[in-house]
Amino acid sequence: MSDKSVLPLPKRLKAARLAAKLTQESLGIAAGLDEHVASARMSQYENAVHTPDYHFVRKLAKILKIPTAYFYCEEDDLAEIIAAHGSKSSD
Repeated sequence: MSDKSVLPLPKRLKAARLAAKLTQESLGIAAGLDEHVASARMSQYENAVHTPDYHFVRKLAKILKIPTAYFYCEEDDLAEIIAAHGSKSSD
């Protein structure tokens, strides 16, 4: 997959972060990034400049209270079902 615009993770990460009302910096810091690079690194992930490794995505999922699968799901409808299921599980 060479076209980064079709990768689901960047858009799902941004959507989940905004839904949680977190800044890129605060999410990055909560996930263990240094405060001086947190915002820039999260921006790179959301803009598909770089891709976080699976273990980091799991940290983000835990912070955002959303299943890890949500970030990798290509189908929007299915991603929303996964997200809804995750929010029910965390209640």
